[in-house]
Amino acid sequence: MTQMPNLTVDAEGPLTDDRARWASDAVRTAADAIEVAIQGKRRVIELVLATAIAGGHVLLEDVPGTGKTALARALAKSMHGTSSRIQFTPDLLPGDVTGITVYDQKQGVFEFHAGPIFANVVLADEINRASPKTQSALLEVMEEQQVTVDGRTHPVSNPFLVIATQNPVEQAGTYRLPEAQLDRFMIKTSIGYPDDAAMMRILQQVTHTPEVPTVMNVGSLTQLQQFVRSVYISPLIAEYITRLVEASRRASEVRLGASVRGALGLARMSAAWALVAGRNYVTPDDVRELATSVLAHRIVLEAEAEFDGVTAEVVIGQILLDTPIPQENGTA
Repeated sequence: MTQMPNLTVDAEGPLTDDRARWASDAVRTAADAIEVAIQGKRRVIELVLATAIAGGHVLLEDVPGTGKTALARALAKSMHGTSSRIQFTPDLLPGDVTGITVYDQKQGVFEFHAGPIFANVVLADEINRASPKTQSALLEVMEEQQVTVDGRTHPVSNPFLVIATQNPVEQAGTYRLPEAQLDRFMIKTSIGYPDDAAMMRILQQVTHTPEVPTVMNVGSLTQLQQFVRSVYISPLIAEYITRLVEASRRASEVRLGASVRGALGLARMSAAWALVAGRNYVTPDDVRELATSVLAHRIVLEAEAEFDGVTAEVVIGQILLDTPIPQENGTA
């Protein structure tokens, strides 16, 4: 694989067709590189890449051994970025995540020792095993890309992506993620088990683990993030997103609907998904394809609905069926 060209981006300029095509090629090349480590999961890889260029974070709810750690490391390797892994446990402290201030007796000054959160790609493994106090250490950094320790603010790496995991099967010794923290994840998805063909390829690589090639740099990812901000979202598309979010609040099975942050997340993810497809405008299909991944984890169901087996994914699916689709392709 060849390294992608490094373009000079005018953040204020229009997103031309050529730039949109370059962005699509860039994401496809990165996905090819990551797929060396994660076989048969192209859509999940593209979703994670789209989240990265949209400036968001990913929550993976999956059983152990499906490649969550490998995905985070492969993403960091493909863009020549830094990565870290935090194993969340009940005794993990906030300072173990963000870092601590230590007094240097020799110099007579306090020095900040950065924690593992200071990396381009951070894998927060089994995040629901840590106490709510430790989980809250991620709230500021996920929203503002900075941490505050002892009254001093420290910016984290740019670009910055958190990939958090939780095991949906084993619930002993876990803490449910609070709604405020769930709301900071742009998407929630899962990797799942590979199909038979992918499993065969994985088994054939047991004796020699393939090396994930570096196909871009962090500057290229930053350029893609700038491109996302220039993708055109028409008024009809914005109205469609608004109606979907409002419908999530009015649904009879829902106690708490999607937030304003959820609407913004759906708009940004749709813009990134359009860019992945090589377009400089969002279509209704972009919104519909991502609505469940972006909105389902943000809504809280009524207890009666949960008892009846209703899921948030089912609610969002019904909302998509009931909400009229705008008759416009989204072009400017």
